[in-house]
Amino acid sequence: MHRPAARGRRSRRAWYDVTMTSTASPYPVRVPSSNDEPRILLSNVPWEAYVAFRDAVDSPSVRMTYLEGMLEIMSPSREHEVGTKQIARLLELFCLERDIPLYGYRSMTMRKQKKERGLEADECYCRDKDGEIPHIALEVIVTHGLLDKLEVYRGLGVREVWMFENGAFRVVELRGESYEPISASAIFPEVDLARIAHFATQPDQHAALRAFKAELR
Repeated sequence: MHRPAARGRRSRRAWYDVTMTSTASPYPVRVPSSNDEPRILLSNVPWEAYVAFRDAVDSPSVRMTYLEGMLEIMSPSREHEVGTKQIARLLELFCLERDIPLYGYRSMTMRKQKKERGLEADECYCRDKDGEIPHIALEVIVTHGLLDKLEVYRGLGVREVWMFENGAFRVVELRGESYEPISASAIFPEVDLARIAHFATQPDQHAALRAFKAELR
């Protein structure tokens, strides 16, 4: 009668061990509480199984992050998706008004078998020309994950990651083999992320977009 409980304890311990290995990352990880977005962490998942599972589940409400045999599956909350869409609309409006060529890929799956990495960003873009690997990835953080997504992005070669949490952006740039914090985007130096953050936190999306458009003109 006590064996299921023991397995549960081992599972929680495994989660703890995974999260403790990434405490130095600027993309923080922790064990989720019962109020978090639903997340599952699986270990010892072969690459072929991850690819088959990802391809079989054709739903934008399911996100998968794969890192060297570890697979995290999560479902973003309404707050997560609303925040993502509002930031995307603001950035796209800015680029349109400033005539900056922008190529968007939403939350397409990026993966590299050789690096044993794969994920879906909340949004991702290239500037000036289409590309196989996006120049920037947006991560809206409502609840923290079980895997270090920056380590996945590093292996994929994404140049910048914009992390939006508690109404503010943190930007990191890939320099050599690691990400380093930067004060503003090097790919979009024209973009004032503080202004994007201001309008991204407004409750009325339409009013926020109209106000931002008026400010740009």
